[in-house]
Amino acid sequence: MPVKVLNKMNPKQKKAILHTAFLLMLLVLSGAACHKKHEAESDALTATKPWRQDVVVDQAYVAQVRAIQHIELRAFEKGYLTHIYVDEGRLIKKGQKMFQVMPMLVTATYEKAKAEFESTSIEFENTEKLFKENVVSSTELALVRARLKKNQAAMNLAKSHLDLATVHAPFTGIMDKFQVRLGSLVDEGALLTTLSDISQLWIYFNVAEKDYLNFQKEKNLGHKPMKVQFVMANGETFKHTGVADTIEGEFNTETGTIPFRATFQNPERLLRHGETGNVIVKTNLPMALVIPQKATFEVLDKVYIYVVDDKGIATAKQITTSHEVPHLFVVAEGVTEQDTILIEGLGKVQNGQKVDIKVESSEEVLKGLELSAH
Repeated sequence: MPVKVLNKMNPKQKKAILHTAFLLMLLVLSGAACHKKHEAESDALTATKPWRQDVVVDQAYVAQVRAIQHIELRAFEKGYLTHIYVDEGRLIKKGQKMFQVMPMLVTATYEKAKAEFESTSIEFENTEKLFKENVVSSTELALVRARLKKNQAAMNLAKSHLDLATVHAPFTGIMDKFQVRLGSLVDEGALLTTLSDISQLWIYFNVAEKDYLNFQKEKNLGHKPMKVQFVMANGETFKHTGVADTIEGEFNTETGTIPFRATFQNPERLLRHGETGNVIVKTNLPMALVIPQKATFEVLDKVYIYVVDDKGIATAKQITTSHEVPHLFVVAEGVTEQDTILIEGLGKVQNGQKVDIKVESSEEVLKGLELSAH
């Protein structure tokens, strides 16, 4: 306002105008201070401290499915395949007829043995009558009786061979493809097909020595048998839970692993012999030391974090992680709960640089991680 105009005003008007100008100046200065404070706060990098919590880790192992019974069905005798009573890939009931191989010689052998047995039976009956009439001696009767038993044994043996020409299912299972076709001449021992009982499955997976020792430690602490899950080739989890109930006797010295066997029920017969997937073992890590994954960075396959000291100096520090869970790393060594670590702005910070930080609690950090995941 021009000085001339101000001089023409009375004292009250001058006082009011000066008071208003003073208030305006305070508002401007206050706004500038707030803006500087806001800028300072926005420049501060978020940090936190490592914390402990119970962690459940899913460990995946490549696995292969095996039927609890998987056998080869072979021809017992040489002959022509005269009948096929079943079809490929079908469920076969125990005792059901599957194949019939008509042997070239066994039928004739059986008929010959049967005729000799019948002839000897008649001879024995006649000799027995004569013995009762004291016409022949007991020795002659005994010889005929022995010959009768011999011929009966030969007939039974021939009958067994003939019966084996028809192949029956030894148990209920799924039949594989035909290895021969109707009318084929098959040799003794020729493979006809395979049969798998998949109502129950054995799934094998190899476990490293370190994991094996941890599993055994949990078992010795009185934990229940180790329950596992199976993830199929399409990424879906098999709905039935298995139990890892058997461990082989020796480690493979080349791979440093030992095979485990898990038993799964398969009532719907969804899984088949020979399938592959992954066995998932859930491991409990009580009060594990964890940090956010975004607080780390890698240099030459080594994991680092920035630790900020009391003076605000950020120092890069190498750490070792043992497990990875969603958004978090379980730390084996390299950091403690007393350390303050950066969780943002890692790409802007250099080793030894002084930084302004704002420390968030583990609850705030976890909430932010969950929100960023959605």
